[in-house]
Amino acid sequence: MTWYTAHFDNAMTGKIGVAFTAKYPGIKVNVLKSTAQVNYQRLLQDIGAGVTQADVFSSTDASQFLELAHDKALESYEPKNEAKIVPAFRNIDPAGFYHVTAVSLVAITYNNQKLTEAEIPKSWQELLDPKWSNKLALGDPNFSGMVGAWAVTLQKMYGWDYFTRLSAGKPLITRSIDDTVTILNSGERVLAAGDPASTLRSTAKGNPLSVFYPTDGVVAVVEPSAILAGAKHPNAARLFMEFLLSTDCAKIEAESFEQSLRPEVAPSGSKPLDQIKINRVVTQDVASNLKDVRDKWRDTFGK
Repeated sequence: MTWYTAHFDNAMTGKIGVAFTAKYPGIKVNVLKSTAQVNYQRLLQDIGAGVTQADVFSSTDASQFLELAHDKALESYEPKNEAKIVPAFRNIDPAGFYHVTAVSLVAITYNNQKLTEAEIPKSWQELLDPKWSNKLALGDPNFSGMVGAWAVTLQKMYGWDYFTRLSAGKPLITRSIDDTVTILNSGERVLAAGDPASTLRSTAKGNPLSVFYPTDGVVAVVEPSAILAGAKHPNAARLFMEFLLSTDCAKIEAESFEQSLRPEVAPSGSKPLDQIKINRVVTQDVASNLKDVRDKWRDTFGK
């Protein structure tokens, strides 16, 4: 079976494919790993040509699944394992066309040689304190899907005035959310709105970084998967959807500091999802508001 995916990196997607084949001998997984937009364009070209190459499609951009479902490009399927994941991420699509199979978080990350946990801001609101001027790093929603989802969600929580006030503190704007890891490691800035998984992978290499889960809630970016309508290997695709939500897959993800959707699998070095206050990104909010947020970001931050 063929898996088009923007989830994780090549090493982890390869491990997932190998583990699936070990569990179901004879079913080889052909992984096409790329960015969300590149794989989506490839998928649309396949559909336009009337040739469905992918059996399962996974993306970090949940709004793509709204379009695919609308165009009847997905098969409705209810994985049994979905009932066993953290409740906040079940049933993202009541019609059953797509399901959350991975989650990335945006939390407060910091250089622990420059700040102690007692000193850091404990909420997104506390980042507005003038004492954090020239000390914060942020990604850019015009380049980063995760930052876009974070900005849409915080605008929903606090209004755009939040970002107007945040800009007064002169944050350093990078492109990718992962660029903030480099900035914190260098000590150029001491705080960031960052991805705990990439931050903790850096910590494991000996870098002085830590993660704090804000009291007003981390932003949880949902990353769905779906079976393509007309898939060449529909039975293998259904097995693979179950596997993506299994404890076997969760253990592979947790070993690389990614969040585990299964409560019984503890992530390495980070809090389990069921112990964190979560603001789940609403797919329709991103689809409806991301362009507006990107435009306002450029006006507000000059980027």
